[in-house]
Amino acid sequence: MKLKHNINPILLQFINFIVLVYSLVTYIPWYILSGSKQAIAKAKQVKARPVNNKPGGAYRSVNSLHCLASVLYPGCDTLDKVFKYAKTKYKDKKLLGTREILKEEDEIQPSGKVFKKVILGKYTWLSYEDVYIKAVNFGNGLAVLGQQPKTNIAIFCETRAEWMIAAQACFMCNYQLVTLYATLGGPAIVHGLNETEVTTIITSKELMQTKLKEIVSQVPLLRHIITVDGKPTTWAEFPKGVIVHTMASVQAMGAKADTGNKQPSRPVPSDIAVIMYTSGSTGIPKGVMISHCNIIAGITGMAERIPNLGEKDIYIGYLPLAHVLELSAELVCLSHGCRIGYSSPQTLADQSSKIKKGSKGDVTTLKPTLMAAVPEIMDRIYKNVMNKVNEMTSFQRNLFILAYNYKMEQISKGYTTPLCDSLIFRKVRMLLGGKIRVLLCGGAPLSAATQRFMNICFCCPVGQGYGLTESAGAGTITEVWDYTTGRVGAPLVCCEIKLMNWEEGGYYNTDKPYPRGEILIGGQNVTVGYYKNEARTKKDFTVDENGQRWLHTGDIGEFHHDGCLKIIDRKKDLVKLQAGEYVSLGKVEAALKNLPLVDNICAYASSFHSYVIGFVVPNQKELAELARKKGFKGTWEEICNSPEMEKEVLKVLAEAAVAANLEKFEIPVKIRLSPDPWTPETGLVTDAFKLKRKELTAFYQPDIERMYGTNVK
Repeated sequence: MKLKHNINPILLQFINFIVLVYSLVTYIPWYILSGSKQAIAKAKQVKARPVNNKPGGAYRSVNSLHCLASVLYPGCDTLDKVFKYAKTKYKDKKLLGTREILKEEDEIQPSGKVFKKVILGKYTWLSYEDVYIKAVNFGNGLAVLGQQPKTNIAIFCETRAEWMIAAQACFMCNYQLVTLYATLGGPAIVHGLNETEVTTIITSKELMQTKLKEIVSQVPLLRHIITVDGKPTTWAEFPKGVIVHTMASVQAMGAKADTGNKQPSRPVPSDIAVIMYTSGSTGIPKGVMISHCNIIAGITGMAERIPNLGEKDIYIGYLPLAHVLELSAELVCLSHGCRIGYSSPQTLADQSSKIKKGSKGDVTTLKPTLMAAVPEIMDRIYKNVMNKVNEMTSFQRNLFILAYNYKMEQISKGYTTPLCDSLIFRKVRMLLGGKIRVLLCGGAPLSAATQRFMNICFCCPVGQGYGLTESAGAGTITEVWDYTTGRVGAPLVCCEIKLMNWEEGGYYNTDKPYPRGEILIGGQNVTVGYYKNEARTKKDFTVDENGQRWLHTGDIGEFHHDGCLKIIDRKKDLVKLQAGEYVSLGKVEAALKNLPLVDNICAYASSFHSYVIGFVVPNQKELAELARKKGFKGTWEEICNSPEMEKEVLKVLAEAAVAANLEKFEIPVKIRLSPDPWTPETGLVTDAFKLKRKELTAFYQPDIERMYGTNVK
C-alpha cells in the first residue's frame, strides 16, 4: 500500500539515513513524553473474549464480560430523561448550530446549466435550554393539533436543527417518530406513510414542493403538514382537509396551551421511540421499531469507544438523520455536552458544489473535532488529494510520498510523527477543518487503502463501525488506538456477538485459524422488530433459552485472536453500496430479465463501489439483429466481446430500468455479455435454474475487476 516514488537510489539511501538518525534521536523523549507507551500496549491487548469455551459462544468486550451496559446515566432509561439530564447539566452551553445564508446566486456553467451557489455566514447557536424549550412547546403544539401518545408521526426532512428539535419533542410526549429518507422515491414514501397511518408529517418547504406535492393525494389519512422553515408560497394544490402549518406556529400554539391540569404521558423504556424505514430485500422499505431502551443501550456502547468525549468536542452533522448512524452519533453528542453544527454534502467543504468560489465551507468555519462519514465521501477525498499530489512538481510529489510512506511504517508500529503532521500533512488536514480527532466510518465497508490514507493524512484515528438499523446502529467500533485495517473492531459494551454456522456458504464457527459464520447480535440494543411484518420479524429475530434476543444479520464474519470482528461475506442478496444505498439484486434482475434481448441476467454490486454491474446472457437472435442495425459485423463471440455492443445493450437495459421505476443507483452501469448460456451443467445455476451467485462471481472475476477498474475484495 506504499506510494511509488522516482528518487535517485543514492539520494534515497542518504534520506533514509537522515530519517533513521532523526528517529533514533527523537524516540526516547517521544516515548517518555507522548504517552504512546500506553496506547501501544492497549493496541496489543485482547479487546473481546468468548463468554464460554463452546464453539459459537458469544464474544463480549473485556469491559462488559460479566454484565452488558444498558444506560448512560443512572435513572435515565428513556430518551426524554437523557435530554433532561443533559439540559440540567449543560444548561447554557451551545448545542445546535446553523449557518446563516448571506447570499444566494445563480452561476451559469459553460454547458448552459445553472448551479445555485451560496455564501454562508457564521454559525448561530441554540443552547441546551433553548432547544429544550422549543421541543417542549412543539410537543405541546402537536397535542393541540390532536396528536396522541403512542401514535405515529412522520418526519421527512433534511438533516438540520429542526429535525432534532422535532425528535426530542416526540420523545418527550411519547409520540412514535416515523423517519423517512429525504431521497426516497414517491412509491416508497407513500408506502411508509400509509403503512404507519400517520395524520401529521414534518417536512421542509423544498421537499414539500418537490416530493410531497406529487403524492399527498395518495395518503388519505394525512391531515397536517408542518414545514420547519416557514410556509411555502403556494399550497392550493393540496387536497381538502390537509392543513399546512409552520413549525413556529405549532410551537406558538404549544407555548399558549394550558397543560397545567393535564398529566403528561411520559414514555417507559419499552415504548417505541422511532419507526425507522430502511430498504428491504424486496425493494419495499421496512419499518424497524426501535424502543427507547434500544437507542439508549446503543448510544451507551458507542460513547464508550470515544475517549474524553465532552464539552470541548464539536460534531458536524450532515449525513441523513433518518439513518441510524447519524441519529445515534448526534444523540451520543447531545448526551455528553458536545456541540452539533449542521451542514450538508453540498456545503461541507470549500470545494463543495453549492459553496461559491472564494467563500468558506462548513468544516472550515466550524472546525469540528468529531465527524462521521460513509466510505464514498472518504474515497472522494482520497482521489481528490491524490490527483493534487500528481499535479505537484517532482520535488513536492516525492517529498509527500516519502513522508506518507514513512508515516505508514511508524503508525503500523503504534508511533506518531509530529514533524510530518505539522510540515507535510497540515494542508490536507485543513480540508476537514484541521481539528478532527476521531473520524468514524460506517454505513458500508471502507477499503484498507482509503482507511490508511485517512489515518496518515488527517492525523487522526479512523474508526470503522458495524451495526444495523435492527441493532439500533450498535454492534462494533474499532478502538482509537487500533490502527489495523479491514476490521470493524470488538463488540460494544452494550452487546454480544456470536457466529452461527452457515453450511451453504461453507462457514463454520469451528474453522481455523479464525471462527467464521453468520453474525448474530444480542443485547438490549436489538430492536423490537419490523412494523406490521410479523413473518419477517420471526425470521430475523430469535430469543434463546436465557431470554436473550438475537438479531440474525445475514452478514458473515470472523473473529480474530484479539476479539475483533472482520466482515468477510454477505449472506443476503441485499447489497449496501459504498454511499449507503441498499440494492436488491433480485429486484434489479426481475425488472430486466423479461426483455426480449435478455435470456438471463445476474446483477452484481460491491460495497466498496458506488454502482451496480451485471452479467447478461443475451438472446442470440435479438442481439444479432441489434448488431446488424448498428452496422457491427462479426462472429457471435466477437459481438458479445465488443465494447460497442455492450454500450448498445446497456442503453436498452437503462430504458427498461427507468420504465420499471428502478432508482438511479439500482441501474447497472456496466455489463459483460456472455456468449455461452448458463445451464446446470456449467455449475452457474441450480437444477431449477436459480442463480448461484458465488460461482458466477468467481467465474466472472476478471470481468468484475475490469468493470470496476480495480481488484474487488
